[in-house]
Amino acid sequence: MGRYSIEEFIDQTGQRDLGEGLFELERDRMLELNLNGRVWTKRGSMIAYLGDVKFTREGVLEHGVGKMLKKAVTGEGVSLTKAEGRGKVYLADEGKKISILKLDNDSIFVNGNDLLAFEDGINWDIKIMKKVTGMLAGGLFNVKLEGSGMVAITTHYDPLTLQVTKDRPVFTDPNATVAWSGNLKPDLKTDVSLKTFVGRSSGESVQMAFKGEGFVVIQPYEELPFQTAPPA
Repeated sequence: MGRYSIEEFIDQTGQRDLGEGLFELERDRMLELNLNGRVWTKRGSMIAYLGDVKFTREGVLEHGVGKMLKKAVTGEGVSLTKAEGRGKVYLADEGKKISILKLDNDSIFVNGNDLLAFEDGINWDIKIMKKVTGMLAGGLFNVKLEGSGMVAITTHYDPLTLQVTKDRPVFTDPNATVAWSGNLKPDLKTDVSLKTFVGRSSGESVQMAFKGEGFVVIQPYEELPFQTAPPA
């Protein structure tokens, strides 16, 4: 095969079976699901599939009235699709980097925008942070996943995980915060002095404060504009 030939291109970019199981990183920005059953995926993340697979958008009441109301409050922030059947499904989300986490009777919080897929047996619920509605337009929501199984999350560029200890709390920009361990309950704090450094001419700088024992995953990117709530 000659250099830059079509055959070489196909060989270098072709699909590879790594034998990693249900969730497999086909590329660092593409997830392969070796499907034999059902997996929940972020709506709109499927880019290709092989085999006998059916995709169904979650029903309005499929996860109960409570989750329906929370989704209404968060502006449909967590929209899921069921992938069912046997075959290979490829997922991606705007070219973001993908990380696979295996929960073993664990729990983790994930920003609603950064959840790509999770196994059917994992329990999940939408959580809305307290003190947010009076501070931010639209609020700040996340998804708590708990149990045992595979979860795929996304980040803009490479993620960084910071350890939280009793002696060393961690403070993060909410727009750069991707996930944190399920035992942590972050507070929101404001710091008026910071606004001059980050170029915000009005309003206060809002930070997430993590205290206790656990970890926080951040990304080198502010995913969404952060706005103060309009006056009542």
